[in-house]
Amino acid sequence: MTDRASSRARLQDKVCLITGAGRGLGAAIARRYRDEGAVVLVNDVDGANAESVAQELDARFYVADVSDPGAVRGMFAEALAAAGRIDVVVNNAGISGIEGDDEKSRERQLLSVRQAEEVAAGGPIETHVDVTPTLSDEEWRRMIAVHLDGTFYCCREALAIMNRQGSGSLINMGSIMGTSGGAGAPHYCAAKAGILGLTRALAREGASRGIRVNAIAPGWIDTDMTAPLEIMRPLIVAQTPLQRFGDADDIAWAAVYLASDEAKFVTGQVLSPNGGWHMSQ
Repeated sequence: MTDRASSRARLQDKVCLITGAGRGLGAAIARRYRDEGAVVLVNDVDGANAESVAQELDARFYVADVSDPGAVRGMFAEALAAAGRIDVVVNNAGISGIEGDDEKSRERQLLSVRQAEEVAAGGPIETHVDVTPTLSDEEWRRMIAVHLDGTFYCCREALAIMNRQGSGSLINMGSIMGTSGGAGAPHYCAAKAGILGLTRALAREGASRGIRVNAIAPGWIDTDMTAPLEIMRPLIVAQTPLQRFGDADDIAWAAVYLASDEAKFVTGQVLSPNGGWHMSQ
C-alpha cells in the first residue's frame, strides 16, 4: 500500500538521507520512508536517477560519490542547512564490481554452477572459481572505496551531526556475502564484512548519546545488480529454504523497522532478510 494517508506514519517528520537511492534497494527504501511520513533526502552518484526518484517523492536530492570524502562532507552540510537536522542515514550505495561486463559475469556464473554440479555428483572437483589471483589492485580498491570507505565517510559526517542532536539512527547495508562469504567476489565480501564490523563499533560509540547503529544483510534480492545472475538463479533458489529471490520491499520494510521507534532497543545488530539462505548472524 502506497497511500500515505493510510500509513501508520512510523517515521513521521524524521529527516532521512538514503545513499544510492536512485534505483534498486535505495529507491525502494526511499519510497517506504516517504509513505511512513519521513522527510526523504535522496542521494545517488547518477544525477538523472537521483532527480527522477526525488521528483516522484517530492524530495530533495544530492548528487555525490560516497567514495569521495569531500563530496560526502559537502552533501551533509547542504542537507543539514536545508533540513535543519538529520535523524536517519541509510548507507546503501554500492557496486557489484562487474557492472556492464556481461562476459565476466557469465563466465563466473558458469564456473560456480559447474563446480556445484561436480560437488553434487560426488566429485572429483575439476572446476575452480579462481578470481583472487587475477583481481587487480584497481578493482579491489574501488570496491573497498565505494562500500567500506563510503559507509565510513557518511557515518563520520552523520555522527558529527547526531552527536550534537543527541539522537539518530544509522543503518548500514551489509550482505550475506559479508557474513557467509562467497567464492568469486573476495573484494565484495571483504567490504561487506568490514561494514558489519564498523557497525558494531559505531553502535558502542553512539550508545551513550542514544544513537543507534544497525546493519541490514540482504540475501538474494531481485534488483538491477542481481539481474545478470540468470545462469545461477535456479541454483540460488534451490539453496534458499523459502524457494525464491526476495524483492526490494523485503529490505525496505527492514529499513523502516530499524529507523522507527519500534527498534528503540535495537543497536549493533544485523537484520538479514535472506529467505533462510544463511541462518547464522
